[in-house]
Amino acid sequence: MKRLVGGRATGILVHTDQPINFLGMINKDTGVIQDASHDLYKRSLRDTILAFPHGIGSSVGAYTIHSLKINNVAPSAMLCGRPDLTVVTGCAVANIPLAILDVSEMKLQNNSKITVDVDAGTITRD
Repeated sequence: MKRLVGGRATGILVHTDQPINFLGMINKDTGVIQDASHDLYKRSLRDTILAFPHGIGSSVGAYTIHSLKINNVAPSAMLCGRPDLTVVTGCAVANIPLAILDVSEMKLQNNSKITVDVDAGTITRD
């Protein structure tokens, strides 16, 4: 795990193998995935540990990440295989812990309650 935005968070692991477009895919008021073609469709990201391969789409997605935090519907932390500038900027501005992690290496099941300590480089199952 490589730290990009430090911090510690606990939440339910929500993993997807599909990239996420923060601008068009997520309702910034509710934190719910609103793209019917995404495997997390209708899933709330509030208080989750979001694990995904990479972000896609407009750099305005960083504003959406910040809006999710302001609206109290953001993930508690993000784990990303190949974070792009939009994801890194959004997490930094919103103070959401972010680490580079190949989620295929994680030995945890989706929907497990975990704690991520990005500063210490640890993930523990609660």
